[in-house]
Amino acid sequence: MKRILVADDHAIVRKGLKETLEEELGDLQFGEAGNSQQALDQVWKEDWDLVMLDINMDQRSGLEVLEEIRKARPKLPVLILSMYPVEEFGVRALKLGASGYINKQSAPEELVEAVRSVLAGRRYISAALADRLAADAQRGAETPSHHTLSTREYQVMLMIARGMTLKEIAADLSISAKTVGTYHLRILAKMGLSNDIQITRYALLNKLVD
Repeated sequence: MKRILVADDHAIVRKGLKETLEEELGDLQFGEAGNSQQALDQVWKEDWDLVMLDINMDQRSGLEVLEEIRKARPKLPVLILSMYPVEEFGVRALKLGASGYINKQSAPEELVEAVRSVLAGRRYISAALADRLAADAQRGAETPSHHTLSTREYQVMLMIARGMTLKEIAADLSISAKTVGTYHLRILAKMGLSNDIQITRYALLNKLVD
């Protein structure tokens, strides 16, 4: 029997994911985690065949949790679930070691296909993510500036690009405004930008946000 850990901060989402997978894939055993620390605790204490991990988690982002999982259990497959389009986090998730990335608005059939693929030992690359990977490959050896950012810095950059204030970002991520300010300065320095207008322009030009 395959064991799947479902890590998402919304109970109704966890319930829906489990019901969909049980209906299509048969007998499965599930564990649940409602925040990032619960997810890590379950990974450290139990053996799983797959972790389904939401990006937008309490305490720490799902990508930060992914990095911790890769250190502790490098062979454990992790399928990233997100409300964000693949253009924003898909490539970064794969670079961090995810086995796949799927948008929460995808059809149930795609979710089932992704889980089936990952449980079989394969990566799941959607058509949208394949297009993004191909676009990055066409750029050649030049590394986009946003690839120099840490996971948290990248997340803050996208929030700034969407027009959120540093205070709003701090509240959303449950961190201090001073910490967000530090990330802000690092983003500008690493990317060679001067202000938030340039951050937004960069994100739009690189199709990181709509």
